Amino acid sequence: MTLSQLDPDLPALPRRASTAEAVAAVLRSEIAQGRIVPGAHLREERIAAALQVSRNTVREAFRLLSHERLVEHALHRGVFVRVVGGDEIRAMYRTRRLVEPLGLRAAAADDGTLRALRELVDEAASSALAGDWDAVGTSDIDFHRQVVAACRSVHLANMFEGLLAELRLAFLRLPDPQALHEPFLRRNDALLSLLEAADVEGSVAAMDAYLADAETHLLAAVTST
Repeated sequence: MTLSQLDPDLPALPRRASTAEAVAAVLRSEIAQGRIVPGAHLREERIAAALQVSRNTVREAFRLLSHERLVEHALHRGVFVRVVGGDEIRAMYRTRRLVEPLGLRAAAADDGTLRALRELVDEAASSALAGDWDAVGTSDIDFHRQVVAACRSVHLANMFEGLLAELRLAFLRLPDPQALHEPFLRRNDALLSLLEAADVEGSVAAMDAYLADAETHLLAAVTST
């Protein structure tokens, strides 16, 4: 699928928001919601026309998204939404196993973070009842973002934000999002319950098992497509 098929559905930029950051935000949202799929060819002239900005602005937006590893430039071919493969997934989960236990230890001593995590678990459960598994996936990502945010490190948060964007690209390749997200919805609840009971080491062990199983499941799904 190319962006030319999606041009009429691109949302308008906010009034007076014609900067590269605003264009990047529109494209980032479209990618995250799966409306522009991995492998899609992003044609700068079509995007410029659809959003009523200059082609230079679109090029700068592409540069921003490239730094976020959401798009890539192919020599003499143009710009494409990245397709995340097995090696990238393995690298992401190696990083997650290093970082997320730090967040759990910090979250255990932060009542505000625990309340925010419980709200996300409840939100995901409501989305699951409605059959909205894309929303469940979004809540799952927000859950893990909140865990890392508990570290109160802007550097760690920025790094993890890029990782989550790549993870979303991997999720978009799944033929059946429910099969991935349903078991981990329950595991987020169980992991949080351990934190709420002040069992920090139990929650860290649960997270380690969680991430190992999630990596295996995601690799199996992606490599079979």
